[in-house]
Amino acid sequence: MLNDLPVVREAFPRTVRLVSTARLRPPVLEALVSGEDAAALAEIEGATSNRLLAESRGAEGIGRGELIHGVPYASFVNAAFAYWKPREANRFNAARGAWYAALVVETCIREVAHHMSEFLARSGQLKGVVEYSEMFASMAGEFVDLLQTPAQPCLDPDPAVGYPIGNAIADAARAQGLNGIIYPSVRQAGGTCIVALRPHAVQSVAPGAVYRMEWSGDKEPAVTRISE
Repeated sequence: MLNDLPVVREAFPRTVRLVSTARLRPPVLEALVSGEDAAALAEIEGATSNRLLAESRGAEGIGRGELIHGVPYASFVNAAFAYWKPREANRFNAARGAWYAALVVETCIREVAHHMSEFLARSGQLKGVVEYSEMFASMAGEFVDLLQTPAQPCLDPDPAVGYPIGNAIADAARAQGLNGIIYPSVRQAGGTCIVALRPHAVQSVAPGAVYRMEWSGDKEPAVTRISE
C-alpha cells in the first residue's frame, strides 16, 4: 500500500490539536463527595473509562505497552488512542484511535468546525456552543508524506471515498513502523495536518489558549479566542 508513497524523516517542534475543554474539567461530583465516596467514584470510572481500561490492560486495537505513562498530559494522549467510534471511521483511523494535529491553530479550527457542523446538521439544528483548548505537542520520526502527492484518493472530501483508502494507508504505515502521516488539510487550503499513529510519537504536550465556537443557524460558527 505504501510502495508509491514517499516516507520522510521529519521533526515538528510544535504542532497543535484542539481538545474540548470538557475534558479539562474535574468530575462534576468531585467537590460534592467525601473521601470514601470519591474512591468509589474512581472505582466506577476505572470500570467504565476506555482510557483507564486501556492503560491497565490494553484494549481492542491497542496494547497497554503502546500507551504512555509518567509524563504530563499522558492521559490526553492515551485517551486519543483509547477512544474511537468503530461505526464512524476517521480519515486515518477506524479500528483504534489516533492523535490528529496541525501546524497552526487556524487549520485545526477549520477541521474541527467542519466536523462539528456536520454533527449539528445531522441533529437537525445548527445551534450550539463548544469550547476547545489548544494542546501543543512535538513530533519526530518517519512519516508518510502526502504533501508530495496531494492528489491521493485518501484526501477526497467525501468520507465514503477517502476514509477507506486512508485507513488502509494508516494500517500499512503502522505495520512498517512509521509514526504517522503528514497530509494537506482537506478543510483549509494550504493547511498542513499530521496524524500520529502511535502514542509515543506525541511528545512534550502542553495546553494553550481556549477558543469558543458558536453556531447560530449557519454551518460556519463564530470563533472567539477567550483565554491565553
